[in-house]
Amino acid sequence: MKTFLLLALLSVNAFASVELTMVTNLGNIDISLDDEKAPISTANFMKYVEECFYDGLIFHRVVKGFVIQTGGLYTDLSEKPTHEPIKNEAMNGLSNMTGTLGMARNEDWDSATSQFYINTADNVRLDKRYAVFGKVTKGLEIVRMIENSAVEDRGEYQNVPKEPIIIQSIIKR
Repeated sequence: MKTFLLLALLSVNAFASVELTMVTNLGNIDISLDDEKAPISTANFMKYVEECFYDGLIFHRVVKGFVIQTGGLYTDLSEKPTHEPIKNEAMNGLSNMTGTLGMARNEDWDSATSQFYINTADNVRLDKRYAVFGKVTKGLEIVRMIENSAVEDRGEYQNVPKEPIIIQSIIKR
């Protein structure tokens, strides 16, 4: 009976995440989304994934020792139209640690749409402000390659990689 209960609990936990692969022009990054602790952010992200929204978008903000950000701009830095903003799940107990994914937003609390970032350092100062909803499970070396890209300021955007780093697709595993 105890073995059955343990297996049942493990099965439930196995379904508490969504496994994806982000294919970039630098390599693949496997990610796991936490739909148990961040159901709104996960559902929002998956809606964009299912629409192939991220295909062709760039990492447009790369700050070494902080974050790499993507999810809203084309190579010419024009913005892609998004769905309505979602509720901020920053109080979900997940922390902005190295390799975690968080929802980018502006100063308005509930303003996150499609943009997200990957923490390249432990950024606990972002906790309870920006919603973490996933983590990198494989391909942190690709995240580091992106983080170490040469960057420049372009118009209103700062820390834009000189050579475009493009999301080719995000696929469910």
